[in-house]
Amino acid sequence: MTIEAKKTQRGAAGFGWGAVIGSLGGLIGLGGAEFRLPVLVGRFRLPTLQAVILNKAMSLVVVAFALPFRAATISFDQIWQHTDIAINLLAGSLIGAWWAAGHAIRLSSLWLNRIIMVLLVLLALVLLSESWLGHGGGTAPLFETAVTRWLVGLIAGLGIGMVAALLGVAGGELLIPTIVLLYGIDIKLAGSLSLMVSLPTMIVSFARYSRSDAFAIIRNERTLLSWMAAGSIVGAAIGSMLLGIIPTDLLLIMLSVILLVSAVKVFQHAH
Repeated sequence: MTIEAKKTQRGAAGFGWGAVIGSLGGLIGLGGAEFRLPVLVGRFRLPTLQAVILNKAMSLVVVAFALPFRAATISFDQIWQHTDIAINLLAGSLIGAWWAAGHAIRLSSLWLNRIIMVLLVLLALVLLSESWLGHGGGTAPLFETAVTRWLVGLIAGLGIGMVAALLGVAGGELLIPTIVLLYGIDIKLAGSLSLMVSLPTMIVSFARYSRSDAFAIIRNERTLLSWMAAGSIVGAAIGSMLLGIIPTDLLLIMLSVILLVSAVKVFQHAH
């Protein structure tokens, strides 16, 4: 088989995996990047840092498409009324993303694998807790004092930016519950606000990763990147259409278990 044929076959597999992961992400309102990362390392055998960078590139594409897709349900006028929330979280997330991406490119592969495994396990537990606690929305803010809310939002944004940079994800699974609980925003509006925070946060960490030699993965795996990103977009659209067929809580539990097992299995043995 020629090199071009292998690349095409690899791209077709990427499209399939992207569609499946995108569909699951669309069903629960996430981009699916946290599930895509173990696939890039385990199935496509990419070194961890390169997988994170490629995952970040795909997340950028998916989020950029998700914003106009959601505009039919949540208008930009509604989002504009809550830009103070996005600015609050961005003040922390941009710093966190820049710092974490800079440290990631200097970490040994062993330590990067360990950190990513722990973060994915924690994300799985977050998804499980969301299924057990249910989705809130439209409640009172967690803190009455605006200054306290701003400080907590700054710290939360810092942590979320670090996690998003290290995993190459948009961070919606952390941003959405934070916006709902901390600011008392409806979950649908919180989803759109999370995208407004995710996009610049990912751009900052992406720019930071561009200083690494591993950034060459964007050029070397452009076929896989293109096909998997396309599959993710198609899958997200399919998942949105299937929304409501499968109970969200049940799906969250299933995906949490899958993420938990795959994180431990892939990143415990990846070198």
